[in-house]
Amino acid sequence: MTINDELDDALARAFPVSPDHLENLHRRLATEAEAEGILDVSYRIVDSPVGTLLLAATTIGLVRVAFETEDHDVVLEDLTRRISPRILHAPARLDSVATALDEYFSGARRTFGLPLDWRLSSGFRSTVLRRLPEITYGRTTSYAAVAKLADNPKAVRAVGSACATNPLPIVIPCHRVIRSDGALGEYLGGVHAKQTLLEIEASA
Repeated sequence: MTINDELDDALARAFPVSPDHLENLHRRLATEAEAEGILDVSYRIVDSPVGTLLLAATTIGLVRVAFETEDHDVVLEDLTRRISPRILHAPARLDSVATALDEYFSGARRTFGLPLDWRLSSGFRSTVLRRLPEITYGRTTSYAAVAKLADNPKAVRAVGSACATNPLPIVIPCHRVIRSDGALGEYLGGVHAKQTLLEIEASA
């Protein structure tokens, strides 16, 4: 159970009111927390052609994009542990991210240009991920080629690990990295999601 679930349950027990009223209370709480500077992580859930996505942002920028296969409750617990327990469902902070993703999925956007918070990635993994936007929209490259791009040609497996733990999939396009034999390889959101993303880009 997430912090928001616990809050909703507590409010419902203390003040038996309609769901709409609870939603208004929740929205006001998020607004006040944002205004007082005590909302460290905001999140929202959006639908997409690759399933339900959890988006999370700090005051710095987008920090997490999570597929449903990752278990959103587990992702939220991880964010609570690694960043801050001051986390709330506060969609407004992520309006621009949700809009950018909608445009991407419709084929109207090829780059994101969003402010990003990189704190969930470090070392060589961070180096790899920061190079991935250099892979042109609609094209793919191999794990070996990315290793060379990251100035460590022998680190092919490390590139695979970086892609597998990418905290910002889709926005940081690890889906464009495939095996040298042309096979898609594994993907955090599942092979079907990877194929879908590549098909969206190929048809745009």
